[in-house]
Amino acid sequence: MLTRELVSQNLPSLHLTDKVYQALQLMNDNQVTHLPIVEGEQFLGLISEDDLLLSENDNDNLDTLQQSFAMHSVKDNEHFLQAVQVAAENGLSVVPVITPENELIGTVTYNDLLRVASGFMSLNEPGGLIVLEMESNQYSFNEISKIIEANDAQITQLNTSNDADTGMMQVTIRVNKPEISDIISSFQRYEYNVKYFFGDEQYTNELRSNYDNLMNYLKI
Repeated sequence: MLTRELVSQNLPSLHLTDKVYQALQLMNDNQVTHLPIVEGEQFLGLISEDDLLLSENDNDNLDTLQQSFAMHSVKDNEHFLQAVQVAAENGLSVVPVITPENELIGTVTYNDLLRVASGFMSLNEPGGLIVLEMESNQYSFNEISKIIEANDAQITQLNTSNDADTGMMQVTIRVNKPEISDIISSFQRYEYNVKYFFGDEQYTNELRSNYDNLMNYLKI
């Protein structure tokens, strides 16, 4: 699914002549903390609620805050997961969608992105999620697949990413089996580092949060 298919026409955009208090009111009315600023059709950047609240005068025009504009956006022909990544990495409540000519065609909210991502990953379908951590040279899709299939399960999705801080590879695996204790045991028997896992059963393990793991899964 492309970003232009998710654009909301209900969210307003701001202009340089709008007042700080007007921008804050629009954010409050639409339950977001960011809004795009345009001049004509051209995208000028994003302004955040935090930056607006730092203004000394609520009656100032937004052009007095241009140094605070953030240029985060996605092109209208990019996959929606790119918008998820941009939102997650920059803490955005909305992501502007622009044309190659830098014209704003609309925005997509982070909540809508997560809803679509959930459907994309079939999170509403029965299944488990496993995150392995390993050195890149230790990765073997065939071995991972054999371990999972030996426990009467199938891989429905698999994603790899490298941690920028540690250099370690994270392998996020979605399987079609919600009860995954036997799979976890097998990975541990083969000395895999199982960093996180989610299934129907309850475990005591090192969970940061569902959000962090979703972001690891979607990492591009």
